[in-house]
Amino acid sequence: MVEPTSGQSAPLRVVVAGMGVQGRKRAAAAGDDLVATVDPVAEGVNFRSIQEVPLDSYDAVLACIPDQAKMEALGHALSHGKHVLVEKPILGKESDIRHLQKLSKENGAVCYTAYNHRFEPHFMKMKALLSSGDLGRVYTVRMFYGNGTARLVRDSAWRDEGAGVLPDLGSHLLDTILYWFGKLDAPFTVRGANCFENRAFDHVILGSEGKLSIQLEMTLLNWRNHFTCDILAEKGSAHIESLCKWGPSAFRHRARVLPSGRPPEVSETLVQPDPTWESEYAHFVGLCQSSGPSNLDNDLWINGELTRLGEDAMRGVAA
Repeated sequence: MVEPTSGQSAPLRVVVAGMGVQGRKRAAAAGDDLVATVDPVAEGVNFRSIQEVPLDSYDAVLACIPDQAKMEALGHALSHGKHVLVEKPILGKESDIRHLQKLSKENGAVCYTAYNHRFEPHFMKMKALLSSGDLGRVYTVRMFYGNGTARLVRDSAWRDEGAGVLPDLGSHLLDTILYWFGKLDAPFTVRGANCFENRAFDHVILGSEGKLSIQLEMTLLNWRNHFTCDILAEKGSAHIESLCKWGPSAFRHRARVLPSGRPPEVSETLVQPDPTWESEYAHFVGLCQSSGPSNLDNDLWINGELTRLGEDAMRGVAA
């Protein structure tokens, strides 16, 4: 599993492919490293396809493109030894993802799928707390991730299709589980899947009942963008409320009092701009300088879970 590193920023000639919202954020994070932009329809870009960009003019691609176009673009870049940061998730056949792994290894190119929430300060603080053992045995994990983009998704030419919010926000939650706990001993199941305003799912609840009891809820129908996490454990609990981009973002660690009683609490609240884009870009540069590793093993698991869960949700609606 690839975890965040500090990275060492150095000149890296970067092309941003896809100049939508994410592409503009990636371009800003790349700063002076940016040498070209690519988009099939946007105004003011340098090229219409990644294949048009001269191979000797860049070292890496920041791919912010729709799911259906990812495999071709990533294959082109990796086969020519170009490093790739691609926006989550990578969805497709397992054989296609393994082919990307093969190209990455054969050509010495990093293929890194971006999950910028790993670089949220409180997500890293939670990881450190869990790794320390101070919580003891973890019993339950509950996460909620909601935004209010249902109408924007519905009006998009390509986003309101397939499993909807499940791959969009669910991929972040599944990756967070990987980051904090590694792969689980019990699969997730669909506890609820709804299309309240959209053709695709705009509200989904997942659960897993193994050594950990986990509930993940995601929606496009939250009037105010919000994230919460509650972890209950043998020796206390830990809680996150909101992300830096929607701040203030709070972290709380409560130590259990036996046999009962009000627990002492350590808390931190951050009011700051979103630091994750710059931090993740620095991490990616560090990976490129050290020749990896890539994190496609994560994608194999996430892709498998999202594919299976999406099919289960679709069958539930059809029934």
